[in-house]
Amino acid sequence: MTAAPDETTDGVVRVLIVDDHAVVRRGIRAYLEVLDDLEVAAEAGNGVEALARLGALSAHGELPDVVLVDLLMPKMDGVATTARIREEYPELRTVVLTSFGEMERVHAALAAGASGYLLKDAEPTEVVAAIRAAARGEVFLDPAVARQLTQEMVSPPTGLGSLTARERDVLGLVAHGRSNQEIADELVISERTARTHVSNVLRKLQLTSRTQAALVAVRQGLVPPQG
Repeated sequence: MTAAPDETTDGVVRVLIVDDHAVVRRGIRAYLEVLDDLEVAAEAGNGVEALARLGALSAHGELPDVVLVDLLMPKMDGVATTARIREEYPELRTVVLTSFGEMERVHAALAAGASGYLLKDAEPTEVVAAIRAAARGEVFLDPAVARQLTQEMVSPPTGLGSLTARERDVLGLVAHGRSNQEIADELVISERTARTHVSNVLRKLQLTSRTQAALVAVRQGLVPPQG
């Protein structure tokens, strides 16, 4: 599930940390700031504050590359925050870092546009790997979450046979982390048509998220597995 790297202007990935616990934010900041290729752009204690931070950063041309966001927060939770970020700043990638591994929360976060989902018992190196993967346009999932997503997927009896040639192309691009607009640009179609194709792919394959579609594409050999 790899995508062509999105190069940052100076090779450094800038991160916005969103968590309602100051001690968590400070711990993540302390770890990230010792790494040469990562930089903390700002912190926020909830989704409302995060959107305000992004607005201020955007006004100065200093948007981060990745937003690391908790799920359970006051004022605006992580799912709503992720959806708003995806809507207002589609070029940004969001990675969820949470204590909750229930699949309904996973599905909600991925449906909102999250590029990664990690549990807070993850090793710091995994958090860094998820941030770097998101900046490259890749999907990074906690291993336990990835196993559950794979187990719950229902494969159609005909595999990918129900998809048209164009829908198979779209599925391959989804697996490479492309947004609807990027799919539209690559296939020379409108963004609306690309969105319709993605919806049709999910419906035909009985899936609920783009991440599940990417896993199907890997399993069916449309794209090579990551790593």
